[in-house]
Amino acid sequence: MLTSSLAPRDPELTLGRPFCCTAQDRVMWYPVSSHWGLVLKRRDFITLVGGTAAVWPLAVRAQQPVMPVIGFLSSRSPRESRSVEAAFREGLKEAGYVEGQNAHIAFRWADGQFDELPTLAAELVRQQVAVIVAIGGGSAALAAKATTATIPIVFVVGFDPVTGGLVPSFNRPAGNITGMTLMSPALGQKRLELLRDLAPNAAVVAILVNPLSPDGVREIGDIEAAGQTMGLGIKIFNASTSSELYTAISAIAELRPDALLVVSDPFFLVRREELIGLAGRIRRPVMYPFREFAGSGGLISYGANISNAYRQAGIYAGRILKGAKPADLPVQAPTKYELVINMKTARALELAVPDTLLARADEVIE
Repeated sequence: MLTSSLAPRDPELTLGRPFCCTAQDRVMWYPVSSHWGLVLKRRDFITLVGGTAAVWPLAVRAQQPVMPVIGFLSSRSPRESRSVEAAFREGLKEAGYVEGQNAHIAFRWADGQFDELPTLAAELVRQQVAVIVAIGGGSAALAAKATTATIPIVFVVGFDPVTGGLVPSFNRPAGNITGMTLMSPALGQKRLELLRDLAPNAAVVAILVNPLSPDGVREIGDIEAAGQTMGLGIKIFNASTSSELYTAISAIAELRPDALLVVSDPFFLVRREELIGLAGRIRRPVMYPFREFAGSGGLISYGANISNAYRQAGIYAGRILKGAKPADLPVQAPTKYELVINMKTARALELAVPDTLLARADEVIE
């Protein structure tokens, strides 16, 4: 039995032997029904509980794994890239990653201003992202490669990545970079042949190219060679800004060629509605490089499915986050190209599209 010498002097606290703590903690033993227990001052109990509640979330957050950040570097703009961005997210999900759940995406858009890409790429490097997805044309890929030799890069480009200096080979890309290309050597010739089907008597074809784009410039040589083989006169017109685009279309209208071919380029893709509106003034068959143009009112397009390439880029990014090395992921090229014809535009131009061409189309927009 306890003696009276152990009776507390503080009427609010029953004292006894300290319980593993200092006197300042005010946590002490006292006798209740011949058993030992704990008594706290009410204000000390509230302070202890409140402090625990404040510390607990911090501890939980400290235990949560840090989400990897994917750098998304694009030459294009977010407004006109919703469908391909969704395709990228789909591929990322297939690889096991969903934004906000187990990964973050840091977007950087150049809106067709290629000179902004090096600065945007440097921002992603400073942010120490886990992987950079450089898409929307070769300029984004080249900017990313020039900025880092250590952060993995996944690209989508419109030219041959080997001759373009991105990788040494398709099967063994080496280094920290791999990705997808949308082009093949015979693509320019095939587009000219389709234009010839629309305009059998064509003798002169105007070519619209962005001279600042690595995608379009490399395509010109193939088109000129194909034109010479087909006996076509090829006239080149350059445009890299909105004002130059207006000037180029005006010059083409004065030339009155038999057809117009628009070369692959993210600048034209970003401004496709403006371009299609201007090209409509020349009232000639116009061949565009991707389905997005025909879907926006362009007459005809022939090219790779961009959404498929973006989806594959998402898959590659996810595989890299799981530990795969870019050097072990072969560069992929399209196995199929899509022919899309917009019959509403054809009727507006009073253009008769051959039944044989309609039968070959992958999609006919009515």
